Amino acid sequence: MARFKSQFNFMLKFKRHIGNKIIWGRTNNFFYKKEYIFSSFRNNIGKRYLSIHEYLSVDLLRSHNVPCPEGYAAKTAEEAEEKALLLQNVCGDNDLVIKAQVLSGGRGVGYFKENNFEGGVHVCRNSMEVKEIATKMLNNTLITKQSGPEGKKCNTVFICERFYIRKERYIAFLLDRNSDGIILLGSSIGGSSIEDIIKKNPDAIYKLNIDINNGLTTGQAREFSENIGFKNDQLNIVTDMIVNLYKVFKKYDCTLLEINPLSELNDGRVLCCDAKLNFDDNAEYRQKNIFEKRDLTQENKEELLAKKYNLNYVSLNGNIACMVNGAGLAMATLDLIILHKGNPSNFLDVGGGATEEEITEALKIINNNENAKICFINILGGIMRCDIIANGIINAFKQVKFNKPIIIRLEGTNQEQAHEIIKNSNIKCIVCQDMNIAAQKSVAMAKIIEIAERENIDISFN
Repeated sequence: MARFKSQFNFMLKFKRHIGNKIIWGRTNNFFYKKEYIFSSFRNNIGKRYLSIHEYLSVDLLRSHNVPCPEGYAAKTAEEAEEKALLLQNVCGDNDLVIKAQVLSGGRGVGYFKENNFEGGVHVCRNSMEVKEIATKMLNNTLITKQSGPEGKKCNTVFICERFYIRKERYIAFLLDRNSDGIILLGSSIGGSSIEDIIKKNPDAIYKLNIDINNGLTTGQAREFSENIGFKNDQLNIVTDMIVNLYKVFKKYDCTLLEINPLSELNDGRVLCCDAKLNFDDNAEYRQKNIFEKRDLTQENKEELLAKKYNLNYVSLNGNIACMVNGAGLAMATLDLIILHKGNPSNFLDVGGGATEEEITEALKIINNNENAKICFINILGGIMRCDIIANGIINAFKQVKFNKPIIIRLEGTNQEQAHEIIKNSNIKCIVCQDMNIAAQKSVAMAKIIEIAERENIDISFN
């Protein structure tokens, strides 16, 4: 659990730099009683986990005796029609639901970029309608409130039976840094996002800390099920369900297992109607079957490329690119940029042992980021020598036409040699020894470029 604790600490600390309304700290409770208290983990941008598609999550849960809807995945419109017919033969002549399989929340209210088709979740009366909707979804890009403007490519659809739901609830397992263990969250209210639930009714959330050594007992699961409103025969069903979900969470090294909604149907059944599972990247060596399900088309291309060169890169939404050595210095750099009213476009930690090749590739990634208007390089030469960084910068300029202004702060081991290397290279950049001044200049330069673009003034940096 020590690894889990440090990972979770990093996620919470990192989140405070990228959300305008998020301020993190330790409290006696897991959540702040203000806003955006759960999204730090579930939607964490600086993620260290694998996320798999809904239909794969449902298959995994069903194989561990967790009641889930019957459904089939399809990759073509023709296959979707066939699976819809098969599903109606199994479940009866009921309405069907078709869902776009993209790794992003808010699918139901999203739209497809190529054809402006609205909604990634639709109810269909028959297989012909399923085929028609699948044609509009497949091989198109779904844009949601969580996907960003680039959206996510829909390569698969999931067809399942439509249910008539009496009540929706919420449950989730996740890691808790305060207890150094697993936490079980639940609510008698479900269907909408947990952030909205807590914002409207914080008392509707129940929390159970699970001792990692003793595990979750049947008695604890039963009491928890009662707290979120289950009674009689349903109480036994949900108790077993929660115990099985915990086994899945622990067996597969999950960082998050979220069921929303946990649905009570009109016929009395209780089903996990939507599942979100995240898996610890550090467990890939022992969860090979799970990681084979990874869909690289859903992941950020820059982050995948950075991983290839051992770079710790996270895309953000601002316009100031950062290249820093060390996660602590990187977070402090983002703090300074935010303090001076700027917005970082990435988190990029080149680490303490980066080679010239890795530095070159890091700058190539930054150069290809259209949202980044300026590059702030902040290096403290301890393990990483400043002259290596300087040579990497020069090599990058030789290999690619770097079209963004650069502000460099190099301080530490071999800083004099580094400054001399940069000076003799004739690279146009601003060199600062003071970190705060460098951050100020970066923000000012980004604002100048932003104003120029807004006023259609052509400026370039060569």
